[in-house]
Amino acid sequence: MGSIRLEGVHKAFGNVNVIPNVDLDIKDGEFVVFVGPSGCGKSTLLRLIAGLEDLTKGRILIDEQNVTNAPPAKRGLSMVFQSYALYPHMTVYNNIAFPLKMAEMDKATIDQKVRAAADVLNLNDYLDRRPGQLSGGQRQRVAIGRAIVREPSAFLFDEPLSNLDAALRVNMRLEITELHQKLGATMIYVTHDQVEAMTMADKIVVLQAGNVEQFGSPLELYNKPANRFVAGFIGSPKMNFVAGAPAAEHGVHEIGVRPEHFDLSTTDGKWKGTVGVAEHLGSDTFLHIKTDVAGLLTVRADGEFGVKHGDTVYVTPNPDKIYKFNEAGLAV
Repeated sequence: MGSIRLEGVHKAFGNVNVIPNVDLDIKDGEFVVFVGPSGCGKSTLLRLIAGLEDLTKGRILIDEQNVTNAPPAKRGLSMVFQSYALYPHMTVYNNIAFPLKMAEMDKATIDQKVRAAADVLNLNDYLDRRPGQLSGGQRQRVAIGRAIVREPSAFLFDEPLSNLDAALRVNMRLEITELHQKLGATMIYVTHDQVEAMTMADKIVVLQAGNVEQFGSPLELYNKPANRFVAGFIGSPKMNFVAGAPAAEHGVHEIGVRPEHFDLSTTDGKWKGTVGVAEHLGSDTFLHIKTDVAGLLTVRADGEFGVKHGDTVYVTPNPDKIYKFNEAGLAV
């Protein structure tokens, strides 16, 4: 079991409210991602769950047990940090075995657990090596292995892929997702990368200034954002926002259109524009188009769409994919 419930969780540092008031219900076995810009409180919220920070107000329940005042070691959680925090003088085997030795388990049980974790993480060939002989991705797998052997109620990941290069990040993203499917354990994962959030999560918590802006599945957040902040944060490239006359046509303060929800033509369309920068990515081309009516738009086109800087194009938003927002930024 690994259900986690937050009830009225509030954290303040002096007069500064970092987490004003959060209620959250994470079910056993879910992969939940906390996502938001830097300084939004996602890592603080994770540390509150782990017991590394004290609550100002509220309660935290793990498997229906109130752990609000319990020390980290008594919460049954394992945490994987951005830094690998491995012992450089120890082998991979001993790094993974370390928490079990501290718990004074017998050698046979330790060996069985370490080798089982190494098997899951494809580390069998590296057990006799030291961390300095491993790549960044391999070191992160060792850190995860050390968490696995404790058989926790839930795993907490605090931006674990930030130190890796782009290719390794993609590989580790897939490995962590596969690990979740193998173990079926509850996982909470903190990142500022919304692509990681969209590709890995069962549920996403979007945070801004310590507030939960929306909690739901990736496609719920993509298709039905609760407000302008979520609409602009989820999706890559980000949503285009247009005020003025185009919004007035729909009777709202502002409309939003994702780059992939435009029809693009060189002959006719709703808004006439001029191509500025064209980002050619192979399968897709992202065009930054200056229009008189809608301002600067980012539009996703087919990779073979043949336009260049200075060309005239016409963009037409898909009428079924126009998002509407009132003056308070809430979805209409």
